[in-house]
Amino acid sequence: MATKNKTAETEVSVTDFINSYVDKEEKKKDSFRLIELMQEWTGTEPKMWGPTIVGFGKYHYKYASGHEGDCPLLGFSPRKAEFSLYVTCADNDNKKYLDKLGKYTMGKSCIYFKKLTDLNLDTLEKLSKSTIKYVKEKYP
Repeated sequence: MATKNKTAETEVSVTDFINSYVDKEEKKKDSFRLIELMQEWTGTEPKMWGPTIVGFGKYHYKYASGHEGDCPLLGFSPRKAEFSLYVTCADNDNKKYLDKLGKYTMGKSCIYFKKLTDLNLDTLEKLSKSTIKYVKEKYP
């Protein structure tokens, strides 16, 4: 039986979320800058996904297991310890971008970084646009 994705788009204001959830001024500034950049790269408005993810665009996926759902094309969460960046690192092009991205660590499905100045923004743009292209080809 297919399971529903727990993280779904909500009607919560992204600005209200950032202003109430993020307690450090530098992290707020970085959050609003990421919003500007991701909005430019995706051509979509930011939306809240679940309680803490700021997402841009949307696609529908369905796995062979039957699990399906909707996800943002790009997203991030300004978590307390560090940012979580949601991009897809599925092909060799993205590997070369990761090598030039800057100071970060990788989780299973996201990139963690402390502040935006730790990242090379030109490389982040290339990685983000590569993610958008990959997702749109894989899940038309």
